[in-house]
Amino acid sequence: MEMTIPVPDGTIGGYLAEPAGEGPHPGVVLIHDAFGLSQDTKNITDRFAAAGYLALSPDLYSRGGFRRCVRRVFSDMFANQGRTFDDIEASRSLLAAREDCSGRIGIAGFCMGGGFALVAASRGFEASAPYYGQLPKNLSVLDDACPIVASFGKKDFSLRGAAAKLETALTEREIPHDVKEYAGASHGFANKIEVAPPLNLLLKVVGFTYHHEASEDAWRRVTSFFGEHLQQPPRPSH
Repeated sequence: MEMTIPVPDGTIGGYLAEPAGEGPHPGVVLIHDAFGLSQDTKNITDRFAAAGYLALSPDLYSRGGFRRCVRRVFSDMFANQGRTFDDIEASRSLLAAREDCSGRIGIAGFCMGGGFALVAASRGFEASAPYYGQLPKNLSVLDDACPIVASFGKKDFSLRGAAAKLETALTEREIPHDVKEYAGASHGFANKIEVAPPLNLLLKVVGFTYHHEASEDAWRRVTSFFGEHLQQPPRPSH
């Protein structure tokens, strides 16, 4: 369902999907790709809820839509700080404060959102699932990261070598992780983006295409990993 998320400078929009049962349930903050809070993002949020997670996707373009916000949001991602990270923390805090949330919350993100999921892995989350996320320039931001399950496509030329680099960085830091690169997949392999011509043709040309087998395998890895790190005894009641 559509909802409003309180943030330090007011409110932003968001999409919440609730699992069946009273809970308490673990939570997931889902960060959308560069296209924004699309139907695809909402469908993935619903899928997390169906798997037993209280799932919330904040609309990072709430303050003016794609054209006005995309540059600012990407700037925050590359700077590892800024208003967008406040929005993500506000989303995490909103879930954590709910009675039907266990207090154990993960973060998942796609494309641009994957970059945010990597940086935010050291900011109060219990597990992180970046999909083809841009690696931070300074990998020291991963020093205190939570467990990470990351997925990349070997045909994603924009992130060539990223999977191996992340694998090495997490191993050196002894951070529990599962990093996989899919041989037949490219960028966006887990997203079903619906855009009108000619943009749809452009996406195919640059390799932004859905890959069912890779997407489903990554989903199994993510839910298994989240199950291990988030489906634990809930926080004690006060």
